[in-house]
Amino acid sequence: MTENIQSVKLIDGFIDNIWLEKGLSKNTLSAYRQDLINFSNWLKKKNLIEVKKTELLDYLSYRLKQGYSSRSTARSLSSLRAFYSYLLKNSYINDDPTAKIDSPKLGHSLPKVISEIDVEKLLNSPKVKEPLGLRDRSMLELLYACGLRISELITLDLLNVNLRQGVIKVIGKGSKERLIPMGEEAMNWVEKYISYGRPELENESFNTSILFLNRRGKPMSRQAFWYRIKHYAFESGIKASLSPHTIRHAFATHLINHGADLRTVQLLLGHTSLSTTQIYTEVARQRMKELHSEHHPRG
Repeated sequence: MTENIQSVKLIDGFIDNIWLEKGLSKNTLSAYRQDLINFSNWLKKKNLIEVKKTELLDYLSYRLKQGYSSRSTARSLSSLRAFYSYLLKNSYINDDPTAKIDSPKLGHSLPKVISEIDVEKLLNSPKVKEPLGLRDRSMLELLYACGLRISELITLDLLNVNLRQGVIKVIGKGSKERLIPMGEEAMNWVEKYISYGRPELENESFNTSILFLNRRGKPMSRQAFWYRIKHYAFESGIKASLSPHTIRHAFATHLINHGADLRTVQLLLGHTSLSTTQIYTEVARQRMKELHSEHHPRG
């Protein structure tokens, strides 16, 4: 019992120290504390100072066998690294038992992708006889047709929309420019919005060349469009959790599903590295497995 109290005191000292040094949030400090208490409870009566590398490895193995995710176990190890680094620095221990312990491999979490049917439902949801509905339809069509980031969509300038050639010029991350074809459907809706919707939203006292405007004639915000997508998802009965980035994922995955090569998708998305784009081939492959399992008689 005494040893457990000693361990708790060490944890308290560590938490106070990182709070003073790094000014971490209460939630982060609480997560650190809980990770360390969990480990201390697993040790039972053994003091945290006496821990050896083999015991740490046994604990990590125990967590994985109990069904804890690799990500959760990696975070637990990160807490233990910080704790034992603190003990070493303050001469409580002579050797760091976490040294040379590899973190669990996390792998890549696959992005959530909605079906083409759900995308169609979403695109058809806005009431296009109203200026705001026409704007929202144009934004959704452009988002899906071009795979834009939300920041690229809301900062798109009228001068960078070429309806004659059917392309837009996008300023992406690192101020890198790229030209993206709109496709006939998106181009038609953008043209309608520029002709009939945007003039109704313009504000004479606020002059801007940003394409998409709110009801006060000012540029749309990220939050406002995020809420519009949530609203339309609810209206159209889509159960999946949607965000602007979900539509970007759908753009890339649906292109690959229909035979687009990876290099082309990389250029359209504005990815610097091809390896970033490769995750969409895994999404498509995973979907094929699901369809096979669902529909094949021996699936």
